[in-house]
Amino acid sequence: MPEPASPHVGFVGLGGMGRGLVKNLLKHGIAVTVHDLDASVVARAVEQGARAGDDPVAMASEADVFAVCITTAEAVRDMALRPGGVLDAMRKGAIFLDHTTVSPQHVDLMRSECAARGLAYAEAPMTRTPAHADRGEVNVLFGGEAELLERLRPVFDCYAENIFHVGPAGHAIRLKLIHNYIAFANVASWCEGFALAAREGLDMSKVISIISAAGGKSGMMDLYGEMTLRRDFTPHMSLANAQKDIRYYAHWLEEAGLPGFMAESVHQTYALASIMGHAGESCTAVIKAYEQLTGVEAKLPDPRT
Repeated sequence: MPEPASPHVGFVGLGGMGRGLVKNLLKHGIAVTVHDLDASVVARAVEQGARAGDDPVAMASEADVFAVCITTAEAVRDMALRPGGVLDAMRKGAIFLDHTTVSPQHVDLMRSECAARGLAYAEAPMTRTPAHADRGEVNVLFGGEAELLERLRPVFDCYAENIFHVGPAGHAIRLKLIHNYIAFANVASWCEGFALAAREGLDMSKVISIISAAGGKSGMMDLYGEMTLRRDFTPHMSLANAQKDIRYYAHWLEEAGLPGFMAESVHQTYALASIMGHAGESCTAVIKAYEQLTGVEAKLPDPRT
């Protein structure tokens, strides 16, 4: 039997993760039409073989899979649910693929709205970093029916090292928010500790090496700890996005009827750093809120001294 035709993908959102996903779709011969508010990243994708799309609604009318990887649930809904928006333009049987880190309420709403129009809604948040996306090595968390996952495998296989079918619709975003909360709470805790260590005059090279050799070691510290102490706040995961994810988590925790003392503390820590002007920097720039209060930077010793 002949191989099934590759899906035509419309892709909105060429940020840190999205540009890598598109690059690898194109590398595997998938036809992709792209849209982003930043014309330069669209131009780069076109150089790699994509087609530029000026209007997401027009793109949606042509796509077998319409994928979004943007900033917030609110932005996705504004694009998809407004009258004459993306969902109204999509052909029956097409798939709305949501890679955005959203909220449980968003997933429930989008699934219902897609079903009412004869569309499939696929929640597929991701873990790992833009570097993994560039290499085609993200983790995709999928919540929904196995049949829908099989329809999407030709897409996911282009850029995912691991595809986790975590359960029914709604379970993927719940697991992603729990993961991100734990990760960003970890960042906030070691940033606080680093700032205190610097304030007290400790040797920061010894601080990070000793913590990393014992129970305080973590994946986030492995990724970003030394970068933070080298004063590299490149926004591989921005502070603004971290704040957004923790906000979704804290609201969900409250709706579930559980106390959220820790979640709100972490949320307000990121909110303070954002108010202080660091929203566009790395999530690790939360340390700057503490540094602005102490007047001391947490950094590795200068090897020349």
